[in-house]
Amino acid sequence: MFDALTHYGVSSRAFAQQLCYISFNNPRDFVANNYKRVDDKPFGGGPGMVMQVEPLELAMQAAILQQNTQGVAKPLRVYLSPQGKAINQSIIASLLSETGIVFVCGRYEGIDERFVAKNIDIELSVGDFVVSGGELPAMML
Repeated sequence: MFDALTHYGVSSRAFAQQLCYISFNNPRDFVANNYKRVDDKPFGGGPGMVMQVEPLELAMQAAILQQNTQGVAKPLRVYLSPQGKAINQSIIASLLSETGIVFVCGRYEGIDERFVAKNIDIELSVGDFVVSGGELPAMML
């Protein structure tokens, strides 16, 4: 999915010139169950499924470690969700000053709120429309 961003168009030149770097961590790679299941019923009840805390935390730790090896001491941790603060030019300008960013891309009804409370620095939204997951907003941002 991210080939459109890294191999084509204006943004591909930034990657080719090594002005930016991107890597991916799939939470399914951090679960012990045989089905690679990362979703569960919401802790407080309610409809749908949410992404579990443990695989997200392990994936986040791996992403932060990757950035640490690239010289980023403390990357900004961003969760992309419909409930987040609407992205505007001011927010974009502040993100440009960051040396590293970890984007958390949700699925299902979202992610467990306990993970957000403990691990996320800022929750952002790209707008009031429905997408299949957080990957598209991450590419837009």
